[in-house]
Amino acid sequence: MFYREEHTVKPFIPGKTQIHTSGRVFDAEDIRYLVDAALDFWLTSGRFASEFEQKFSKLLGVRHASLVNSGSSANLLALTALTSPMLGDRQLHKGDEVITVAAGFPTTVNPIIQNGLIPVFVDVLPGNYNLDPDRLDAAITDKTKAVFVAHTLGNPVDLSRISRMTKIHRLWFIEDCCDALGSTYGGQLVGSFGDIATFSFYPAHHITMGEGGCVVTNSSQLHKLICSFRDWGKDCWCEPGKNNTCGKRFNWQLGDLPHGFDHKYIFSNIGYNLKITDMQAAVGLSQLNKLPNFIKKRKYNFNRLEQIFSVYQEYFQLPHATENTDPAWFGFPVGVRSAAPFTRDDMVRYLNDHKIDTRFLFGGNLLRQPAYQYINHRVSGGLEVTNEITERVFWLGVYLGITDEMLDYIQTVLRQFIKRYCGFND
Repeated sequence: MFYREEHTVKPFIPGKTQIHTSGRVFDAEDIRYLVDAALDFWLTSGRFASEFEQKFSKLLGVRHASLVNSGSSANLLALTALTSPMLGDRQLHKGDEVITVAAGFPTTVNPIIQNGLIPVFVDVLPGNYNLDPDRLDAAITDKTKAVFVAHTLGNPVDLSRISRMTKIHRLWFIEDCCDALGSTYGGQLVGSFGDIATFSFYPAHHITMGEGGCVVTNSSQLHKLICSFRDWGKDCWCEPGKNNTCGKRFNWQLGDLPHGFDHKYIFSNIGYNLKITDMQAAVGLSQLNKLPNFIKKRKYNFNRLEQIFSVYQEYFQLPHATENTDPAWFGFPVGVRSAAPFTRDDMVRYLNDHKIDTRFLFGGNLLRQPAYQYINHRVSGGLEVTNEITERVFWLGVYLGITDEMLDYIQTVLRQFIKRYCGFND
């Protein structure tokens, strides 16, 4: 009753109702789960978090899933875990190189910088917007220790080639799947290929907890490190509110501490507190039940936009999925061709003036952003496509809140724009 009265979706009015690129989509069941968790008044991670981690790892076909407070934190933990001395000769040290792309979201690159590592930027493929695997091998040096890349807008990277190269060169491989929950490569879900993978549950993403993220891995050693760095750096692996899970709480001797020092207060890593609340996890657990339909709707909206824009391919570069993949698209990227009689800025201003939200492809070339102009880095080859993205690419939303009426309106506005700038009349 409350949901029907307070959260009923208002009718769409063309030219009046804003068409967003993303947003939360929820129902009465999500609210019920949230209230259930609130009534427990267990304000940190608890039963809902544990159940989500179990179901999420089973969905992906991985052994371990660790909830955190955001996808950005998930990325930070994924890379920071690899700096632990417990990894022996596989430990990442300050000055080691990590291959990534500049045409991405900052929080894939930030953990590299924050851990004193050197980001090595490789260009991406036009219309695909993922790391160009042909350039990967040339970027690898004796200093290279890891590859950390995202599946851009839900479009998987070439996982076969990247996985093969990282194994040959004995490199860590981290998949940033924050925009790609439900995307598959060769029928296998992304997030199950790398040594570690990350996900985000921010309202813009495939399911939401409001804020939230997850780190997954098949390695028990990496899982323990991820949890330690997430939970203040503790050596103890007890769940919140639990004691003596190891069975020898007062019988440890680590570091220079006296024998028997309370294991709950032994710190083996320099960590953080990045846990999630059980109320957030409860919402995510409810949303997870609806994921198949959410993905189906995203794919439908993407296909509709592809049909709408395909009429004008002489002006636009349309996206193409990586071979052997089925993306659960996060957005619909559009590149304005250099020969078009209008610019990307003309296009996005017109769309936004008509209540159709757009976004650029994240930060474009991050090295041209104020925050990254003086970082220690290396570029392997040129960044020609990355710079084209900075100048010419934007994307439209495909999230669940976009209806057929909205898509019809987008089609009408696009036709009007083309007619205005090109004299084109279909």
